[in-house]
Amino acid sequence: MPRRMRLVLSLAMVLIASGPARVGAAGAAGNWTWPVVGPVIRIFEPPETSFGPGHRGIDVAAPIGTPVVAPAPGNVTFAGAVAGELFVTVDHGGGLVSTYSWLSAILVRKGDVVHEGVTLALSGPGHTGVVPSHLHFGVKRDGSYIDPLSVLSPLSVVGLIRLAPILAPGET
Repeated sequence: MPRRMRLVLSLAMVLIASGPARVGAAGAAGNWTWPVVGPVIRIFEPPETSFGPGHRGIDVAAPIGTPVVAPAPGNVTFAGAVAGELFVTVDHGGGLVSTYSWLSAILVRKGDVVHEGVTLALSGPGHTGVVPSHLHFGVKRDGSYIDPLSVLSPLSVVGLIRLAPILAPGET
């Protein structure tokens, strides 16, 4: 097998098999839909204490105005401004609550029942001074922040991997 093909196949296997299984709300692999699809530009950094420094969610790169969808069914418990910035919070039951921060528009109201995939808001610029624009997505389980990646479904590698054609000797 040509070296280039072995490299492509090796990369595909690494992407498919990378990372440990994640535990979601039901105890199986995470099953929530991603609220926006994009690269994670900052990971979850749990604080050592409740009020200590940390990053209580993940930042997912997304152009301003990208639809932000509910990753699972729930009830909107907050939709509004905090210190002039827009936020939405959804209670998904079972002790799980998700928050979407630094939005450009809110499309739901407190008390709304939402289904998976319903557009909650439009993404905004993200954390002040951070480029590129992004959605900050946080999740709490029983009042404590958890890594949102633990409840999100693994993203498909379809569309990310493109196999190069196999060339016969002498072809270019």
